[in-house]
Amino acid sequence: MECMNMLKVSRFAAKKIRQGICLLDSRDFGQVPMDNQPVSLMTEQGDYLGQAYLSQQNKGIGWFFSRENVALDQDFFENLFRKAMVKRHSYFQSESTTAFRLFNQDGDGFGGLTIDIYNQYAVFSWYNSFVFSIKDTILQAFRQVFPAIVAAYEKIRFKGLDYESAHLYGEEAPSELTILENGVAYQVFLNDGLMTGIFLDQHDVRGSLVDGLARGKSLLNMFSYTAAFSIAAAMGGASHTTSVDLAKRSRELSQAHFKVNGVDLEHHHFVVMDVFEYFKYAKRKGLTFDVIVLDPPSFARNKKQSFSVAKDYHKLIAQSLDILNPEGLILASTNASNLSLEKFRQELEKGFGNRKHRYLTTHRLPSDFAYNKKDESSNYLKVFTIQVQK
Repeated sequence: MECMNMLKVSRFAAKKIRQGICLLDSRDFGQVPMDNQPVSLMTEQGDYLGQAYLSQQNKGIGWFFSRENVALDQDFFENLFRKAMVKRHSYFQSESTTAFRLFNQDGDGFGGLTIDIYNQYAVFSWYNSFVFSIKDTILQAFRQVFPAIVAAYEKIRFKGLDYESAHLYGEEAPSELTILENGVAYQVFLNDGLMTGIFLDQHDVRGSLVDGLARGKSLLNMFSYTAAFSIAAAMGGASHTTSVDLAKRSRELSQAHFKVNGVDLEHHHFVVMDVFEYFKYAKRKGLTFDVIVLDPPSFARNKKQSFSVAKDYHKLIAQSLDILNPEGLILASTNASNLSLEKFRQELEKGFGNRKHRYLTTHRLPSDFAYNKKDESSNYLKVFTIQVQK
């Protein structure tokens, strides 16, 4: 597939592309006369910049992918996949971790596509309709490079289709599939909406809990989803865990992780409740915790209020302090790509006020989540482990 159409870009857009930023921002392009196609980008002076494709998605209007004149054919993707495989060599060899990201958008040379591995199954995520339109070429390249992957699924992460998830090829996975991470078993589901039951970008944070960060301590896991942090803590020796999420299904999904690891539920509790309501409940009941994990969605809304990481995270910190034991730990996490590390830290500081505290560790994306080192927003994960002093 050749790039036939030419598109002249503004001086500001050309500067960003030359700096290495691959995501094309609509604010830099104004009115674009074409969509869902590859293009050659030129400066206002007519100098060749390279190749991109245009396709509207949740963030941006397309992706720059090559400074050279290349065809988006099977050979192109096979080359990318071979490079991605080399980067993840240690994951393919690991016996303790069998789920990881194999291909991560512009970090691996082509934005709009991610591929995750769960044991011998692959999950493709298409972020715009152009990538979806060339999926047959991508799948052919993938099967050539990774013949040992027995089957694949897809997730549709753009608007316009009437489904979110589907089986692509090969033998279907069990409805509940057990994978390993840091030696801990997790039950995942590959063909049930956009989620799979675990966020793989938190490998290292869960690893710190498996390694004993909460050993002998009580842990509160807010916005817990399937309580992956909680089972990691339990396997690392936590004495008690409490997992809080508003979704009714969260209890069943969370308990599955504990059961597959043979962990008795006597000291592990699952609460279906709004997080802010739980803070009030815990304070009223005199409940306190040694470790509190905060991993909210970037934006959320319920019947009573909305929540934005950029504007409201400090409220989570302030309310956590009311139920945190002396010398307790807060694990503050966000995946908001529009919030820099420093801005996130400033938002946390608003919540701490005058309370003494110190930052122990900072986690960013794990090694399998290759990111574009020229674009700070590509390394979107930010997690601080913070000790609150007396």
